[in-house]
Formats: sequence, structure tokens, C-alpha cells
Amino acid sequence: MRLLVALLLLFGFAAPATADSLVRIEGKNFITPDGSVLRLKGISLGNWLMPEGYMFKFEVAKAPRQIYGAFERLLGKDRAETFWRQYRDTYVTEADIRFIKSVGFNMVRVPLHWRLFMDTDGQIGGDGWALLDRVVGWAQASGLYVIPDLHAAPGGQTGINHDDGPGYPLMFYVPRDRDLTIKLWRAIAERYRGNSTMLGYDILNEPAAPYHDVATLNARLEPFYKRATAAIREVDPERIVILAGGQWSSSFAMLGPPFAKNLAYTYHSFWASTKRDSIQRHLNFANLYNVPLFLGETGELTDEWNEGFRRLHEFHDIGWSFWTYKNLDTPSTIVSIPRPEGWSEIVAFADGKQKEKPSQDLIDRAIAQYLDGIKLKNGTVRWSYLASLGLKSAP
Repeated sequence: MRLLVALLLLFGFAAPATADSLVRIEGKNFITPDGSVLRLKGISLGNWLMPEGYMFKFEVAKAPRQIYGAFERLLGKDRAETFWRQYRDTYVTEADIRFIKSVGFNMVRVPLHWRLFMDTDGQIGGDGWALLDRVVGWAQASGLYVIPDLHAAPGGQTGINHDDGPGYPLMFYVPRDRDLTIKLWRAIAERYRGNSTMLGYDILNEPAAPYHDVATLNARLEPFYKRATAAIREVDPERIVILAGGQWSSSFAMLGPPFAKNLAYTYHSFWASTKRDSIQRHLNFANLYNVPLFLGETGELTDEWNEGFRRLHEFHDIGWSFWTYKNLDTPSTIVSIPRPEGWSEIVAFADGKQKEKPSQDLIDRAIAQYLDGIKLKNGTVRWSYLASLGLKSAP
């Protein structure tokens, strides 16, 4: 019984949230329970619970359903299911969370795919819950905050492959998809009420592609945020809710003054100018409404650019989360995964560019090397990347 109570307290299931135990918003700042200003320095755990094709070096199999299909063609249904279980158990471990804390980050942002947390009928359940619980527990033990981010909402909210939708942001057009998304966020909020490790909920990743019906989509974004926030606050009344701008989190033009307390506003920016002009429109929004900003995704360029863009944001007291923690064979990440032997043949087959399936020996060897390579101990830590973020720059 003592163990059960300890676990319930660890994961925040035992008591409702109280205002004095959670990070809160005051003006433009995130404020910790002790009253100090929190400057967010985060990293996203991309590709873990929300796979993206380019992080496997795929060029055609980009969306999660395409990636899952590629691995099923390579391995067969049963072995593919085993692969994904091993993958999710290995890609992010307690060692990773401890490492992230040790180099100077204070937060992890966790992209989620809705299908790991509910089924197509809207029943809450799935492997994602235990995996997210585990990371929250490790983060709590290490002293990190967690921000879950809904990367793939039912129906799709972005209009591009990384929401696993049909290529159009149907969530904004199909009432059932919006209802399922609200239901999922309410379930997340209910599960983590009272857990001070959960900093806040990033409701939608990069909503509303700029090349669709922007006028219609923009008009529907804030009303949806109001619904989602109300559902969350029914069970977790003090929790921070993070609202992304439209057009892939590039603009707040469709959002008005804060409609509730404890709201923060997030934008994403890649490969932009490191001068103030690149964020002036966001600064204008924050100044107009006296609200906090959060750079939710950035990076994937050079160390020099990282440092310049990071310094720009810190000068304006804007917290950040870079993208991404692990990636395959690249310098633009914290931990680079070694490329397995024969991986180019795996990619060619996954993308449909090579019709003949690679030999079983090559597949088995490449998959085994990949699963071994995603372990922290076998990756290459890019210390210069960490230095560019003003964090620990050597072992």
C-alpha cells in the first residue's frame, strides 16, 4: 500500500492541483512555486512517440502511418510490432533524461500522436500512457519540467505529413475530430492533475497550413483553444495552457487578448534572421497583451546560427525548446545516431524507390544496429551544439 501511494503521488494521480504547487503565469513570465522567474531551456523528444520520416532518412515515407507501413513491409506485422516496442523502450530512457538535466536543460517537450492514447472510437487507452508516465517520473526525479505537445491530433491539424493526417487539416472541419481532441486533452489533464513536473499543455503543434483556406482556419483556431482550455480547467484548473499561432506556429494574428488566466503563446521558427526583425511581430503581440512567449521549436541549422538565435531570444527573456534531442547521422542534434550498414537500401525500399526487398540478412543487421544505435551510450553527443545553447560544452 505504501508503494502504491508513493507511485500515485509520484505521477500526480492522488490529489487535485493547487496553485501554490505549479508553475504559473504572471505578465510575460513563467513563475515557479517559490516565486522566481523560470527561463525555459528545453529540448524536444522528437521521433519517439511521434515518428517523422526525415529522422529515418526517408524522403517519401514521411507520415507516421507511412513509416509504420514501411517497417511492416520490411519485417512483417509481428516483428514490426516488436520493433516499435523495443524502439519506444530504448529511444528515451532514464539515462537520456538524466543526461538532458546534467548538461543544463530544465525542460523536455514531448511530441504525442493521438493514436497511442486513444482508439478510433475515442476510447482512452494505449501504450502511450505508460511511456509518458515513465518519462514524467524520470523528469520529476531529475528536476526537469515536461511539456506534452499534441503533434498529431485526430484528423490532422497542420495539413502536412507530421500530423499523420490526409494532407488537409480536417480537425478544423470535422466536429468529431475536434471532440476527440478535446476528450484526449481532458484525459491528459485528469491524469496529471496535481503533478508539478507537468509545466503546461501545448495544445496543437503548428496548426493550419498557410496554403489552405486560411480565413476559415484562422477563424476556428481560437474558439477551439477556448474549448480545449475549458475542458482542461474542469479537472486541472491551475495548469498552464500553451497556445500555438497559426500558419505552422508562425503568426498570432488570429488570436485576441488572453481569454483565461495562465495562458502562454508559442511560435516556431527555423532558419530565420538572428536579428530582432525576425521576431518583432511576436514581441508586438506579447507587448500588446502582456503575455509570455515560448519558442517551441527551432534549430536544425549550424551551431553558429543556434547561438545567435538563442541569444536573441534570451535578450528578450523568451524561453526556448530546440528541435530535436536525437536524430540519425546529423550534426544538427544533441545526440547523433550512427547510420547502420545498408541503411540506404532500407530507405530505398521504404520509399518505394527500390521494388526488390533487401535481403533478410541485411534487414536483420540494419535493424539490430539501429536499435543498438539509438541507445544514448552508442550515440555521438554533439558538444558543440550544446555549447551553442549556452549549456555544458564538454563531457
